[in-house]
Amino acid sequence: MKKILLSVLLLASINLATQAQAIPSFAFGLKGGLNLSKFSTNNTLSSDNQAGYLAGVWARVGALGFNFQPELYYSSKIATVTSGGETNTVKLNSIDVPLLFGMKVGTLGIGGRFYTGPVASFIINKDQSFGNAVGNVAKLNFKDQNHAWQFGAGADFTKFSVDLRYELGLTNLNGYDQKLNLFTLTAAYTIF
Repeated sequence: MKKILLSVLLLASINLATQAQAIPSFAFGLKGGLNLSKFSTNNTLSSDNQAGYLAGVWARVGALGFNFQPELYYSSKIATVTSGGETNTVKLNSIDVPLLFGMKVGTLGIGGRFYTGPVASFIINKDQSFGNAVGNVAKLNFKDQNHAWQFGAGADFTKFSVDLRYELGLTNLNGYDQKLNLFTLTAAYTIF
């Protein structure tokens, strides 16, 4: 009798989990966290890791265990660069737009996610103000921006999430002739 009851409970749980992931879902929230950035080098420059921060919004649309997660956040990235015996701290502020595709496991608000996707960074500097960077995002003008690729995993606990990512720089940063790689650790809150 115990085996039958246990089997029925197991089948009901599997059915509930399958149905929960099959239903289309939408979520929107706030996020913030830290990044640890480093310039990639070609034996000409050395770079030490430095901590920066990020804050912004995210959305997630999904069904059948797969999801699409666009994000928009302000990011401050810091790296110490040594070249020719001279050490400089480089600070880059940007509006970042990751477009992540992933897979979710779990049900009832608790579970894990794995994802990957491109990210465009709209660097804020003397040539591009904060307003211009946001305007380029709104116009979908990605042509002269920096690009990278993100890989990551996250855990969801009802309305709270934690994510760990690695960002691999794909284009050289303007004026530095180097790619910026970084790790990010973020916490997020689901508004709805």
